[in-house]
Amino acid sequence: MTSRAFVAFIVGLVLPVTFAIVPEVLAQSEIEKLRTEIEDRGDRLKEIEAEIAKFEQELTEVGAEKKTLQSAINRLETERKKVNAEISKTEAQISSTDLEINKLILEMTATEQDINRTEAAIADIIRAQYQASDQSLVELLLQNDRLSDFWTEIDTFDNVQNEMAAKVATLDELKVVLDERRDQNEDKRSELSTLKNQYTNQNSVLVSSRAEQAELLSATKNEEAEYQSLLASQQEARDQVMRELRDFESQLQFILDPNTIPSPGTQVFNWPLANVIITQYFGGTEFAKRNAAAYGGRPYHSGVDFGAPSGTPILAPLAGTVRATGNTDAVPGCYSWGKWTLIDHANGFSTMYAHQSVIGVTPGQKVGTGETIGYIGNTGFSTGPHLHFTVYAKEGVSVRRFNEIKTVTGCGPATTPVAATEAYIDPMLYLPPY
Repeated sequence: MTSRAFVAFIVGLVLPVTFAIVPEVLAQSEIEKLRTEIEDRGDRLKEIEAEIAKFEQELTEVGAEKKTLQSAINRLETERKKVNAEISKTEAQISSTDLEINKLILEMTATEQDINRTEAAIADIIRAQYQASDQSLVELLLQNDRLSDFWTEIDTFDNVQNEMAAKVATLDELKVVLDERRDQNEDKRSELSTLKNQYTNQNSVLVSSRAEQAELLSATKNEEAEYQSLLASQQEARDQVMRELRDFESQLQFILDPNTIPSPGTQVFNWPLANVIITQYFGGTEFAKRNAAAYGGRPYHSGVDFGAPSGTPILAPLAGTVRATGNTDAVPGCYSWGKWTLIDHANGFSTMYAHQSVIGVTPGQKVGTGETIGYIGNTGFSTGPHLHFTVYAKEGVSVRRFNEIKTVTGCGPATTPVAATEAYIDPMLYLPPY
């Protein structure tokens, strides 16, 4: 056998053996260590989720109690514990995602090294084959003393070609794996960014809860009589605000063109909460009839109420663009929606989310279906933590200052969505079956 053929033989057969030994050997132990840590984080997450479920059950029991100062304080205490548990859960998810990213980086590095080795091996094979290819078959036959040596050398070239084809296939597979891991890494980094925003918002929910409790104790001086008096005065102020708002809306002119919105019964929205508990429906509900003054004298509830503890994420039921946000609590005595968000959708609807503890979006921001846009709260005039969800015909709703409606409310510069009666849509006509 010639020296060139011998080199080609060595390159074609020995390198694959070397290649099989090298992949991920150095990084494998570190990857296994990270995988174990990730599993440990998963176990901790299950424990935290069990704690959260316990607090949610306690909140259900507290919420069923008569509305007293002590029950309000108990609710705030339990909500704070739940939010703290939610924060711990987010911290664990952030830590787990960090570990996942580190694991992916190690796997990507090992894959890149494998690609480099494979490319180097292919280059060596090509060089050896090129160096041997400048001889014709006749020349190879003549330079061998025996015919068997000639056939051995021909077989060697075939082996080199087969080995190169195998390495090219391996290289293609490694590049696919690398692309997949890069995509996974980008997804994990996006998830990490979302979790960090969520962590910040959850801490804001906690601050809001503490402020609510401090304000409650300050206003009532820890006296039940003061608490009941406070509730009565808030109810009276709320009734006045709603009377003026309804009177203003009754004068607005709007004719709904049914062709501009989906047909009733078409499911166009997802639920705005992960766990759905409806506490009041749209329209002339029994509660609205019993409390007509709270609805401006007209027993008409303008949306659907979902009961949930403060700090529960509110999810965009459909992709859209945030038109406006507001906070009526920023003006003393303005007992209305509290913190609210108005989102426009491409299907002719706009949706409003009221009584939030924390608003998680800004005007002009685009949101996707299922994205967290805020957190359940008890801001504005509310009989307890819940989400008030309103659907409007987009062309019929605008955002106005209260001093455009009537100055007697005292709300002044606070803003609110305003719509004619015809522009209010029953959300249940477009939500999943309940």
